[in-house]
Amino acid sequence: MADEISTLMGNSKNKSVLLRLRNNKSIKGNLVDFDVHMNLTLNDAEELSDDNPVKLGKILLRGDNILAISLPEEES
Repeated sequence: MADEISTLMGNSKNKSVLLRLRNNKSIKGNLVDFDVHMNLTLNDAEELSDDNPVKLGKILLRGDNILAISLPEEES
């Protein structure tokens, strides 16, 4: 199972991902890298909100703050 997740995440590098965090915020950005704890580095990250997106730039998210990750669809 861990190998499958690692493969999926590895195939999503340099692609846009959508994250749902524990504090009910959503973050969108380009996945740069990740580790076994699901700590993620994102480029061009922005916090999505009902009003206006807030640009965050390059960020590091701790894996234990992430509830869900939406990866891009695989190309056939």
